[in-house]
Amino acid sequence: MSADTLPTQLADIREDFLALEQPDRLMLLLEFSNELPELPERYRDHPDLFERVVECQSPVFIFVEVDESRTVHLYATAPAESPTTRGFASILAQGLDGLSVAEVLAIPDDFPLSIGLTQAVSPLRLRGMTAMLGRTKRQLRERAAALA
Repeated sequence: MSADTLPTQLADIREDFLALEQPDRLMLLLEFSNELPELPERYRDHPDLFERVVECQSPVFIFVEVDESRTVHLYATAPAESPTTRGFASILAQGLDGLSVAEVLAIPDDFPLSIGLTQAVSPLRLRGMTAMLGRTKRQLRERAAALA
């Protein structure tokens, strides 16, 4: 996958990871885990809106919002005790925020494998991040169809 097929913010995240040595990539992932955006107040009392990502060992829940300007916002929850999974959720939440539906749907499904963590993180965890992206795209297609 070439960087020019990625939206700028995801390409930048990918470049940040690939610029680092393997151990430092894990540290960057931990930084992302500490930066998972808080849920907006309007969603804090609505766990029913969130979908569990069952492929993740940790309890990760996501919700995709498409606002009136057809801009995407991904919200996620993941326990602090699961920094790897939380870091992946944060990468997606930050990397997809503000993109158009078409931009998100065009992101290659293997994006999680392209950020240089395949040697540092277990295949099971990478599968979890890939599943987060897949579920995000599925929710987006459903919401876009409902708005059409």
